Amino acid sequence: MKMELTKGFADFINDEYLCSLIADGREDLPRCREIFSKALAKKPLTVEETAALCAITSKEGLDELFETARELKRAVYGNRIVLFAPLYIGNYCINDCKYCGFRRSLRSTVRHSLSDAEMTREIISLENEGHKRLILVYGEHPKYTPEFIAHTVKLAYSVKTGHGEIRRVNINAAPLDIEGYKVVKAAGIGTFQVFQETYHKQTYRLYHPEGSPKSDYLWRLNAMDRAFEGGIDDMGIGALFGLYDWRFEVLGLVSHAIHLQKTYGVGPHTISFPRIQPANGLDLDLPYRVSDGEFKRLVAILRIAVPYTGLIMTARENSEVRDEVIDFGVSQIDAGTKLEIGGYNKERKGDEQAMDEEQFKIGDTRSLDDVIRWLLEKDYIPSFCTSCYRVGRTGEHFMEFAIPGFIKKFCTRNALLTLAEYLEDYSSERTKDAGYALIERELSKFPDGDEKNSVIARLRRIREEGMRDMLY
Repeated sequence: MKMELTKGFADFINDEYLCSLIADGREDLPRCREIFSKALAKKPLTVEETAALCAITSKEGLDELFETARELKRAVYGNRIVLFAPLYIGNYCINDCKYCGFRRSLRSTVRHSLSDAEMTREIISLENEGHKRLILVYGEHPKYTPEFIAHTVKLAYSVKTGHGEIRRVNINAAPLDIEGYKVVKAAGIGTFQVFQETYHKQTYRLYHPEGSPKSDYLWRLNAMDRAFEGGIDDMGIGALFGLYDWRFEVLGLVSHAIHLQKTYGVGPHTISFPRIQPANGLDLDLPYRVSDGEFKRLVAILRIAVPYTGLIMTARENSEVRDEVIDFGVSQIDAGTKLEIGGYNKERKGDEQAMDEEQFKIGDTRSLDDVIRWLLEKDYIPSFCTSCYRVGRTGEHFMEFAIPGFIKKFCTRNALLTLAEYLEDYSSERTKDAGYALIERELSKFPDGDEKNSVIARLRRIREEGMRDMLY
């Protein structure tokens, strides 16, 4: 699968410099307030400005940090939260990452790849819950070629039941060469995610032993560069927090976003920040585990540093953490998550998980309906919106709307419509009552005129005529 050489690829992570920014950092609130003002003008931060925010430790400074993140999230994205579900297609892997339940040397892991029939059953189950957005996840193995990935994407789009359909398929898979990305792009994917795991080179070598594809730091670091060359302009980056100092990883993510924006005019569509969680066979001394307080800080800093980018908080975090952190800039979460291969059609009691079949332990095991009701109670609009990708607001076009904050006007309207679809087709009565109460509150915020009338008319057609998918 790997055709290009890493020689000549850009190494935009200067470990020594990033470490010096952290070591020399001292809280300077007057400077940080200037940085907050820049961020509220929806301007991305430099690495140096981001490092200054990482140095904040006082209660006064942290309060201002969190409030800036809240305000910026509302200004750019409004109060909507996008929902999706991960679907693990296969867990064969030729890598030996020391922190992963899928590593090749772990003999106790139950290996399987979904057949077409099994995948179809999984998607039907997800559609019957109300999901419209999936991220397909694959191990790194010769089985999972670009052609195989493209086939599974097309299959996901083809499965429809009742009002159920998958409208956006994102991908989390091994880095590809340029030709491989072209194959996957042609299948109609949304975002292609590759997480660097850790941007710190020495730590990367520690957790990714030689002799596997993933041991090549630069090949992975430049995965998004090749994706862009292959025609993919919706890219997701991330780091696995807990392998090294969280401040370094934040600076690494911001450095990556700056590199992509400067080189291609398109920054990452999403940034993910999962914390390492228990996994099958995981017995590591992890001196850099991230506390809940540090987790809150890093989410807020990322929101402020890269204001145009969607921030994804996964179900690795338990419901209590998600409840507290979501206010600081999160824009996407997964819900009703199952990580077993074929897990959406397996009966489990309560929160029971089959750790020998999963990559890591889930923290939030609530159903999709429970998560939606929780969001409604927090006055967020649960959204299944897929319109930007489907009408061509991706890549550079998306940046034109997202960087100045104009994207919110599309997001809110589409979020209300997809929420109404969920309430009519899938929700419990309790959630339906809460959902329509929120819709009425949101409509009251619209100024009288054509835009408000258009939304009301479409909502009426959803409820009274059974119309669906009337995106803006």
